[in-house]
Amino acid sequence: MRIAVVEPDGAGGLAHYAFQLCTAMADAGADVTLVTAVDWELAGLDRPFTAAQVIRLWPAVEAPISPGRGAVLHRFWRKLRRLWRAVRYAWEWERLTRHVIRMRPDVVQFSLIRFPFQAFFLWRMKRAGLTLTEICHEFELRENRYAWMQRIDSGLARSVYGSFRVMFFHGEATADRFRALFGEPEAKVRIIPHGNQALLAELADPGGDLRSRYGIAPERPVVLFFGGLRPSKGLPELVDAFATVRSEVEAHLVIAGFPDRGYDIGGLLEQARRLGVDMDVTIDARYLAIEEVGPLLRTAALLVLPYKSATASGVLQVAYAFARPVVVTDVGDLPDSVDEGVTGLVVPAGDGDALAQAIVRLAGDSEIRIRMGEAARQVAFERFGWGPIATQIIDTYRALDPS
Repeated sequence: MRIAVVEPDGAGGLAHYAFQLCTAMADAGADVTLVTAVDWELAGLDRPFTAAQVIRLWPAVEAPISPGRGAVLHRFWRKLRRLWRAVRYAWEWERLTRHVIRMRPDVVQFSLIRFPFQAFFLWRMKRAGLTLTEICHEFELRENRYAWMQRIDSGLARSVYGSFRVMFFHGEATADRFRALFGEPEAKVRIIPHGNQALLAELADPGGDLRSRYGIAPERPVVLFFGGLRPSKGLPELVDAFATVRSEVEAHLVIAGFPDRGYDIGGLLEQARRLGVDMDVTIDARYLAIEEVGPLLRTAALLVLPYKSATASGVLQVAYAFARPVVVTDVGDLPDSVDEGVTGLVVPAGDGDALAQAIVRLAGDSEIRIRMGEAARQVAFERFGWGPIATQIIDTYRALDPS
């Protein structure tokens, strides 16, 4: 079976996910080609699949542009750049469409579809006789503050999802939410585990952490948030909860990850100062390269995912791969990925007291952390191993009728 996996992101979580899934599908006997970015960050790794680096977009992670002296000129430049990038994005999808049609794979598998206009290109591939599928990591605009835009986007997205023969989700809760929003038939939906992040653990150099960089004493347990910094992640709520944690446990909070454009890092720092914990909070607001993930996770005693909304989480799998317990909120499919009291703790979203007490419980007891961390690592390979996931996907494709 010839499978083309389309992943335009050249860096970050989706790129890591695609690499591991392509590896597992190739190991399971499929002829896999990953169609990805020209600046793919994993290009130097050995792999059992073909990589076609043909997508020419801007970097997946970019430093923000400083407005400098001219705020008006800066706003004009941003609008002009957005217009140019919209044209470029459409052109690259035109190139991608022609490339995939020439490949003539048995299945074309996509991940995140970001814009409704991509439905046109999906329709062309489908009309050319290709079977299209998606691993649906996300389908809602979580950071959009305008309800009317959310409704418009949801309406336009129906044309996108109608092109796929099969859609994979990482849990029943997310699949149910998707069906409620878009009305796609139940027979089209499949559930697969998220898949572990063993790749990042394998690539991590042994030993060393980031305590000296962050100025954290060796004996202090570190509570870590890792991932994109954006409103849906619940970071102000985490800082509030940490003020309570700090009154009970000698701990340090590290928030590490790349901020969305316009995210108020200064507001988080001011919040920590106002609560009297600014000396116990470190914010490392940048994209951490693969070689830094290992030292970052070795710095942590536990990971906290205080999300206000979500589907699944690759960061949770990173924690498991590095034998770290987690505290997560009960949103999306996160509760299904945590064995309560075994690999971590689940708290109600928006309940700051419950979040604080869960963190206190783990930060204040190293024996519990070690026991949960070891269980988490075992679960990562037993329940979230890539081999069974790849087999399930390939078996699903083989069962599709030719129509």
